[in-house]
Amino acid sequence: MVQYKWIALSNTSLGAFMGFMNANVVLIALPAIFRGININPFNSFQYLLWILFGYSIVSAILVVNVGRISDIFGRVRMYNLGFLIFTIASILLYLTPGKGDIAAIQLIIYRILQGIGGSFLMANSAAILSEAFPPNERGFALGLNGVIGIFGGVAGIIIGGILASIYWRDVFLVSVPIGILGTIWSYKSLRQLNKPNRNQSIDIVGNILYAVSLISILLGITYGILPYGNQVTGWTNPFVISGIVAGVGMFIGFLFVESRVKDPMFRIELFKIRAFTSSAVSIILAQLAFGGLQLMLVLLLQAIWLPLHGYSYEVTPFWAGVYLLPLLAGFGIMGSIAGRLADRYGARSLATIGLLIMGIGVLTLTTLPYNFNYIEFAVIIFFIGVGNGLFVSPNMTALMNASPPQHRGSASGIRAMLTNTGSTLSIGIFFTIVIDTLYISLPPVLTNALTAAGAPQLAPILSKIPPTAAIFASFLGYNPVSTILSQLPTSLVNAIPASTIATITGTYWFPNVIASPFMEALRIAFYVSASMAFLATIASALRGKTVIYERDLMRPMAVNSSDDKKD
Repeated sequence: MVQYKWIALSNTSLGAFMGFMNANVVLIALPAIFRGININPFNSFQYLLWILFGYSIVSAILVVNVGRISDIFGRVRMYNLGFLIFTIASILLYLTPGKGDIAAIQLIIYRILQGIGGSFLMANSAAILSEAFPPNERGFALGLNGVIGIFGGVAGIIIGGILASIYWRDVFLVSVPIGILGTIWSYKSLRQLNKPNRNQSIDIVGNILYAVSLISILLGITYGILPYGNQVTGWTNPFVISGIVAGVGMFIGFLFVESRVKDPMFRIELFKIRAFTSSAVSIILAQLAFGGLQLMLVLLLQAIWLPLHGYSYEVTPFWAGVYLLPLLAGFGIMGSIAGRLADRYGARSLATIGLLIMGIGVLTLTTLPYNFNYIEFAVIIFFIGVGNGLFVSPNMTALMNASPPQHRGSASGIRAMLTNTGSTLSIGIFFTIVIDTLYISLPPVLTNALTAAGAPQLAPILSKIPPTAAIFASFLGYNPVSTILSQLPTSLVNAIPASTIATITGTYWFPNVIASPFMEALRIAFYVSASMAFLATIASALRGKTVIYERDLMRPMAVNSSDDKKD
């Protein structure tokens, strides 16, 4: 009979595969989705942000709550429910009945529902694996689980590109058979190994404070990226300021409440364990450094590099995913090895070296010109992926090993919350740097380029287009100049020579114009990213020796002398 640990690994890996695949399918297929529901990218930034980030925001808000509830009512039960919710949401996304703004809102609601299901899966998968595998095999299990997730991400790029060219609704349907299989299999095969402690009470006040505080902060960050009035970003928007300030205030109040209630949802005492705290701090800093990196690289490829190499805007989303495969390959190759290494040698050296490699890799990206040699680019992002694979699995193993068995649901939820929150913050930071820099540097460059092309009358119009619009249009596979001209009076456009129109709406003109200011902005973002990575490196290096709760904290005298050699 197959050992239960392999059943648990295969089932949770199916969930990881589905989650990663779904994320990349949606990312690649966004142009087809927006065209399918007849949405104009120039006045629909908020829809794009919510379709992209609604899933991760909801997951970040719920994972800690779900992890805590799972410790009370059973992790397997909550995990099974997550598979079911995710599958139902995928069916609803496929059936989206509306068009235009209504369809966009429907998609956002269903994506949020997917995020609820995803939070049940994320909050419990690491805890289920940690229960099923002994401490000396957890790194292997968590690493392999992550690698299979990466395979799902690769599959999502390929499947998303194929299905988007056929029918936009099919990109959501692809998750349904996997979801149905996973739901049936998890209900039939997974079992609760550690008895839930149902004598604990649910921390209602803590749950409410936590949810409202994180909603306020993440909403503030999301709308801080969007234009406000005459300003290119919304960081001076009273709604944004009040949301972030109120959210931070409520989160401080939440921590105060959690330190005093009998059965808190947020196990602050976990942070008294040095290995847990170091792993958690490393996660948030690493996500701040790299959470927005892949999206910035996608923008670099779609807005500049691919059009300069002859790719039409319509196909750039798919090819951007293909050209980023070395990043995923590096993670997948090293992730499959790092888990085993962590079981043998501990997490500190591996995770620290991984973060250092990622930081150096991002610094190396700043040396590339905008029309870079792809082989050089591929080698750099491959090693960034290697560093990420060397960090993620050992660090997660260290965090779960240091957690008490009865609180591993909470620990897994905290890990997922830090990951999703850090990623959302990172995207906000990266976008703000790029958009604010472009706002200053792009208008004069655009004016000079239009004058040189023979269309000076367009300079006052195009130079006032928010950088957000140009970037998001490129991201969605639209030629920004063609899209803008289609919205101008016909008399104005007809007054411009046809040869000039052909030049400025061609594949090469806009990428050449935006390239220098965009790379200037990206370099600033990369320097910030590298700084965060090196801070994460320091936090990881300070984690101390390997800690396994059952061995070192429950029975501290049982430490084997051979274990002291780790780290």
